[in-house]
Amino acid sequence: MRVCIVGAGAIGGLIAVRLALAGEEVTVIDCGAHLEAIRRNGLKLIWHDGTEYLATNLHATDSFAEAGAHDCIILALKAHHLPAVAPELNALYTPETTVVTVQNGIPWWYFQRHGGPYDGRRLETLDPDGVLEKNIDPQRIIGCVVYPAADVPTPGVIHHVEGDRLPIGELDGRESERIRRLHDMLVGAGFRSRILDDIRAEIWLKAWGNLSFNPISALTHATLEEICRFPETRALAATMMEEAQAIAHKLGITFRHTIEKRIAGAQSVGAHKTSMLQD
Repeated sequence: MRVCIVGAGAIGGLIAVRLALAGEEVTVIDCGAHLEAIRRNGLKLIWHDGTEYLATNLHATDSFAEAGAHDCIILALKAHHLPAVAPELNALYTPETTVVTVQNGIPWWYFQRHGGPYDGRRLETLDPDGVLEKNIDPQRIIGCVVYPAADVPTPGVIHHVEGDRLPIGELDGRESERIRRLHDMLVGAGFRSRILDDIRAEIWLKAWGNLSFNPISALTHATLEEICRFPETRALAATMMEEAQAIAHKLGITFRHTIEKRIAGAQSVGAHKTSMLQD
């Protein structure tokens, strides 16, 4: 499959290396020193156990026009960078191109192909000018929740901390032919992936931790393990998660884990800096 990964940072780079080494035709779009290092040396992935992987069989560019048409686009940029690149995505499209979103938090497309009372509603705070909706047809989108933790210690190098789960789902919950192809590609690259009939519930489960642990870590410079170990920050995280749970329940979301189990899971990751703290 021809796969274009827009943003080859911690998560995008991790996915890019695994897909390239599995034989997929991978293009990464990035910029600056990171792009130059990839062009010069390839993209290196250091797994948590110290095993090193080097992908030299991928194309690296900063030009969407040069990248050209692809079967699958993986948007691995931070959410606030998406509006700037959305118009450029048209250079990557064919009529059948799939767009996979891997951003943390509630996505701009949350109510697209939703089927509920808010079906089709645009979230003004996430897409205020409608540039994402205008340039990324909701029919193209497949949601993905990213559980691996990684960082970029130096340009051209991705360090994997833990995790390999990439659950995916169509916005309307169908098990389509294209999502089966995506699932098989991810599994073939060594990821654990499941096709979910309610990707939004999984998004809330991940966001549950992000909306509490990330800001606390950015304010205190604490790792996940430290946040969960100290009673004050652990209690604050639990309170924030309770508030989020109340909102999710109003939207028909049921969490399959308790707050304490979610916090325990974060603590087990260890001395990992959240993405917000890394930024």
